[in-house]
Amino acid sequence: MKMKSLTGKWLAALLFAGGLSQIANAGEPTAFDLVKEGNRHLGEEAKGRVVQIRSEKSVGGLTPNIWFVVYYDPDASFKATEVKFGAGKKMDVKRPFRVLEWASADKKLDRKKMNVDSDKALSIATADPLLQNLKLKASQMWLDHSEDGPVWRVRLWAAKLKNPNDDADIGEVFVSADDGKVTRRDLHIDRVD
Repeated sequence: MKMKSLTGKWLAALLFAGGLSQIANAGEPTAFDLVKEGNRHLGEEAKGRVVQIRSEKSVGGLTPNIWFVVYYDPDASFKATEVKFGAGKKMDVKRPFRVLEWASADKKLDRKKMNVDSDKALSIATADPLLQNLKLKASQMWLDHSEDGPVWRVRLWAAKLKNPNDDADIGEVFVSADDGKVTRRDLHIDRVD
């Protein structure tokens, strides 16, 4: 009788722990969530005036967890303020020294055309038929201004065929942030050989 009680307690503890990990994964903030959070760390004139969102290469999975949100800030010397996030938490706020990349009001991302968030853009990019038989290992993302509105650029890495522990940069998929359509592909799946 005591053995059944212990087994039941262990099973309950494992199910509870598994449930917590599912909740934790479900709570990973998207890029647009981070824009809202970044607004809390800016002056009034910079809030919501995003010129770029970018991530570092993801580690341990496909979803990046280090993000940078760059805002047009008329009060900054080079008109930009950058907020860095790690796992959804603010890590740093700085006004980068970018002589060649001056932020300007005309490069501000059109909020009305920002309908596809980072999670959905990643899902669309990884669903490309060319990638069907590959084991995708990592991604890196940018949301930039284009003539047609904001566009997600999703760079992907896949496991190499001969040594699956190594990965290869297999190229990029471009996804419209307005309607979620793939606007361009630059994939090189031969790099996994």
